[in-house]
Amino acid sequence: MTPFTTLTGIAAPMPLVNIDTDMIIPKQFLKTIKRSGLGRNLFDEMRYTPDGAEIPDFVLNQPAWRKAEILVAGDNFGCGSSREHAPWALLDFGIRCVISTSFADIFYNNCFKNGILPVVLPQDAVDVLMDDARKGANARITVDLGAQTVTSSDGRTFHFDVDPFKKHCLMNGLDDIALTLEKAAAIDSFEKKAAAARPWV
Repeated sequence: MTPFTTLTGIAAPMPLVNIDTDMIIPKQFLKTIKRSGLGRNLFDEMRYTPDGAEIPDFVLNQPAWRKAEILVAGDNFGCGSSREHAPWALLDFGIRCVISTSFADIFYNNCFKNGILPVVLPQDAVDVLMDDARKGANARITVDLGAQTVTSSDGRTFHFDVDPFKKHCLMNGLDDIALTLEKAAAIDSFEKKAAAARPWV
């Protein structure tokens, strides 16, 4: 997993509330277990017409936000079913951070396990960042996980809280497998002792 430390990038404004996981990646794209390739179907039903043509009004189809790495979203982002494909699709598109006033719990935790930083800020701060994001590609937002701050293009800084363990894992690129492998020596030692004590197992 790619570590997350500091990100300065284009932020796309998505002021809709209750953006659920089916909106993020519709159910017909859940057949794969690969984490790559899902970015093209991110927000599929909002990005494309039924015949596959781009919908020009959708924010990620507009030139200013095609390379967005940050989403500034409405309340309760990631609600709905607990599909891990949702953060996979965001990450494959290039989104590394989502800023909102609240997230669904399962989606929030899945983000950390997949290299995405979900930032919770109060409504007034999100409003400032939403307005900043609407400026387009010339207005870049900076997210500093170490300092736990988000800074707008005009220098306004907002502090956010994050669980210390989740912060450690994301800053060091540690998913569940990597965390387990950190204990490989202890696991090997246990297995050897167990084999010696119970050779019949």
